[in-house]
Amino acid sequence: MSVKIRLQRNGKKGKPFYSIVAADARSKRDGRFLEKLGTYNPNTNPATIDLDIDGAVKWLQDGAQPTDTAKAILSYKGAMLKNHLVGGVRKGAITEEQAEEKFNSWVSEKEARVQAKKDGLSASEAEAKAKAFAAEQAVNQKRIDDAQAAEDAIKAEAAAAQAEAEAAAKAKEEEAKEEEAPKSEVSEAESTEEEAAE
Repeated sequence: MSVKIRLQRNGKKGKPFYSIVAADARSKRDGRFLEKLGTYNPNTNPATIDLDIDGAVKWLQDGAQPTDTAKAILSYKGAMLKNHLVGGVRKGAITEEQAEEKFNSWVSEKEARVQAKKDGLSASEAEAKAKAFAAEQAVNQKRIDDAQAAEDAIKAEAAAAQAEAEAAAKAKEEEAKEEEAPKSEVSEAESTEEEAAE
C-alpha cells in the first residue's frame, strides 16, 4: 500500500480550509485517511499552518510520498529538513545533538522571518488606514468648507438684498421730499403774490 501525505479540503465555498493527512493513495481526496498531521488555512495572511512535525517525519521515514503542495508546506514548517537530518543521523554523518541544534537554529530564523513579515503587514495596514483616515478628513473638511462658503454666499445675498431695499426706501423718501419742496415753494410764491395784491 502506497501512502501519500496530502491535503483534504474542508471549509465552505470560497473559504477553503485544509487538513494535512497521511492517506492511502487509492482513497478519495476527502475520504478515509490513516492519520491527521495538521491543518492549513490559506485565508489568513500569512497562511496559518499547524503541523505535527515529528508525525510527518515518521511517515516520510516510512516512505510516504507528499504531494507538491504538501511538500511545500512540509518544507515551510521544516519537516523536510528534519527528515533530511534524521537520515544523516541514521547514516552516522552527524550526531543527534548536532541535528537538533541545526533544526532549532533553522526554526528560530524562520520564525524571525515570519514575524518580520507579520510586522511589515501590520505596519503597511496601519499606514493604509492612516492614509484613508487623512483622505476622509480632507473630504469632510472640503464638505464643511463648501457648506460654509454656501452659507456665506446666502448671507451676502441677503445683505445685498437688504441694502438694496434700504436704498430703494431712501430713494422713495427723497422723492417724497422733493415733491413736497416744490409745493411749499409754490405756496410761498402764492402768498407773496397775495401780499403784493393787498
